Amino acid sequence: MPTYTGISSEAFRHPLDYQAEQALRSVPGFDIVARKFVEFIYERPRYVYLMGNSIEVGPRQYSTVYGIFRECVRDLDVHPEPVLFVSQAPMINAYALGQERPCIVLNTALLDLLNEAELRSVIAHELGHIKCGHTILTQMALWAINLVFGLAGATFGLSSLVTTGLLLAFYEWLRKAELSADRAALLVMDNLTPVMQNMMQLAGGSTRYSNELSLDEFIRQSERYQELDQDSLNQVYKFLLYNNLSQGIFLTHPFTVERVHYLREWSTSEEYRQIRGGNYRRTGQGAVNVPADAPPSEVERLRREIEDLQQEIDRIRRSQSDD
Repeated sequence: MPTYTGISSEAFRHPLDYQAEQALRSVPGFDIVARKFVEFIYERPRYVYLMGNSIEVGPRQYSTVYGIFRECVRDLDVHPEPVLFVSQAPMINAYALGQERPCIVLNTALLDLLNEAELRSVIAHELGHIKCGHTILTQMALWAINLVFGLAGATFGLSSLVTTGLLLAFYEWLRKAELSADRAALLVMDNLTPVMQNMMQLAGGSTRYSNELSLDEFIRQSERYQELDQDSLNQVYKFLLYNNLSQGIFLTHPFTVERVHYLREWSTSEEYRQIRGGNYRRTGQGAVNVPADAPPSEVERLRREIEDLQQEIDRIRRSQSDD
């Protein structure tokens, strides 16, 4: 496996990730939410919870998993080294949290489904989130979402300030951030197949029938999905599936077949070839959030789309209240 000593997140961060973040930061209300989040919400309670209710991975706890984890930390040059936990949970999932005290959590269901190569891909993906500085915005997004849907114990008077437009911007960024983390996984694996194999497993893998799964067929499914965009109505449906405004349901991840498409595209790019050859942007720190150059017109377009959506949502709400 290659080791990317001193690599900056700017080297592999997906431009859609950066553009969506800039659009998010430009939405009215973001600065207020950010200030309140920093003031009232801390990493420590979550860390204490994980220490009390999960298994901290180390040389004598899940030693194989720990070995894979340490290699991925080395290969992506992540500093400081996050803490890795395994949590008893039936949902196939993994996530990264924290900035001052970063950590990664793997659910037991994930460990039971994936082989070692696929698990390495997942760990590298989560380290990619930490490397790109995603975790603080992710926590802020989840907190803001909880405010709106009444899941937070204390709103600090902010629930009315978190508009639907801000929610849409948070979710749009959450989805685009996954594309950067997928690139980190590919860099660590240096092989597209296990990364895509992992994506297929997460989409609908089965331990019992794993011998009947075909990655080639899954790739072809991804291509057929992209062809749906030739019909503009399908593009509308895709947006509504990601953002179910009527029921307040939003997806935090891109559809798996879309992630396959984006990653396959990058795997043949000159940018990826240069990084593999050791020609990449470097930094003196491991976990960084270096701003990339995003076209101002693209950021402005995303901002306008969010504003237009907010106006349409407000119009629908007014018409419903008049009925």
